[in-house]
Amino acid sequence: MRRIGMIDRIVVIGGGISGLSSAFYLQREAERQGKRVRLTIVDGAPDLGGKINTLQRDGFVIERGPDSFLARKLPILELAKDLGIEHELTAQNENGKTSYIMRDGKLHPMPKGMVLGIPTNLDTFMQTTLLSEEGKRRSLQDLEMASAAPEGDESLGDFLSRRIGPEIVKHISEPLLAGIYAGDLSKLSIQATFPQFAEAEREHGGLIRGTQSQQQNKAPHQAPDYLPEELRNSVFLSFKQGLSTMVRALDQALQSAERRMGDAVAAIKPLGDDADAKYEVVLESGEVLLADQVLVTVQAFNAADLLEPLVDVTELRAINYVSVANVVMAFEKSTFDKTFDGSGFLVPRSEGLRITACTWTSNKWLHTSPDDKVLLRCYVGRAGDEEVAMLPDEELKKAVLEDIQKVLGIDAVPIFTQITRMPRSMPQYPVGHLDNTARFRKRLSEELPGVHVTGAAFGGVGLPDCIRSGKEAALEILATL
Repeated sequence: MRRIGMIDRIVVIGGGISGLSSAFYLQREAERQGKRVRLTIVDGAPDLGGKINTLQRDGFVIERGPDSFLARKLPILELAKDLGIEHELTAQNENGKTSYIMRDGKLHPMPKGMVLGIPTNLDTFMQTTLLSEEGKRRSLQDLEMASAAPEGDESLGDFLSRRIGPEIVKHISEPLLAGIYAGDLSKLSIQATFPQFAEAEREHGGLIRGTQSQQQNKAPHQAPDYLPEELRNSVFLSFKQGLSTMVRALDQALQSAERRMGDAVAAIKPLGDDADAKYEVVLESGEVLLADQVLVTVQAFNAADLLEPLVDVTELRAINYVSVANVVMAFEKSTFDKTFDGSGFLVPRSEGLRITACTWTSNKWLHTSPDDKVLLRCYVGRAGDEEVAMLPDEELKKAVLEDIQKVLGIDAVPIFTQITRMPRSMPQYPVGHLDNTARFRKRLSEELPGVHVTGAAFGGVGLPDCIRSGKEAALEILATL
């Protein structure tokens, strides 16, 4: 048994946003509750931040990982306030919000009134050039069809095809929704990705009518009082000096936490009841950390490797990951010979390009580029088409530039190109994911008390989702101390 009065030792495995958020709230809430904890953050990478990685170069602010977050998701705004960096937030350009989708080699504006690809303004929807007249009529059959919701979960692709038809799925839903996960709609769980769609059918008999009702009855987005006025109407937010602002602030706030960077965890070993700690966390260097609580925030396949000797990890192995890459290109505006009134465009699989989407970054985020330059960020790689993301640098640069020139009709040469590869970075939530992960967590708590899991593999891939799940894990751990 442990001696009375000792400090609880908590090892957080993973220094990405999930791990850092967990550690921050563990530290803060332990202080508030008068509990004594010693935190150690372990990561095989040399630096904190995980996928968040802002590059400052020649007056550009370049995000090599995520580039923004949804303003309506409060956990990230609350964390910014807790860190004292809410004044560093910045809004999307008011004149750069229109998005486009490619069809038959041409860019078409997203119809007004689309909510996550679901038409709610039927007048503007019937005017879109993205779909054939037959495709539009098929989508509107959703208004007359009886509900046929199955028991339990189903794939996002099956649901959407059943309700609004295959054409809108192919040309709007797939590039828009699958783009968030770089996934295959036919394999993604609707309950784990867009449960509001299933709720719309269940409560209103159809997807369009249900989405319209959800929009009409949705409480207006109440921006927190601490958010500056100029930011309150922006759908997306970022930081003036990039998302790494948040990592630096967390790093500073966690100065009292011990770090083991560049030294991955090799094993977690349970200790006997008479030991001074519950677990040993063995690092690849050979160092052993004693732990009373262990929080695993790494990707599901890494977590499975660590936990498989101790507990059944079937549910973790069911979470596949897709490899992607970001290719950022900077141009002289004087040679670019192209203006753009939107934030970027999406590319369906059917178009046959290597890029899956392109953000006109310097138009969407005015802080990211000098006024006389243009900054584009292209996305490469998705489920079933990952090889292109792993092409050698020169081949990848050439492929992306060819696609950009083809879509935009330009012949400008980039000032520079910045490539960021993220192998096995995008978790794919399979059908049944929520039940699977709940079952795994229950088993973990029963068989390895004091070991916890959280992160993008469990509660959402967006930054606010990771922060929320990190805070929830912190509170859960503190409740057991």
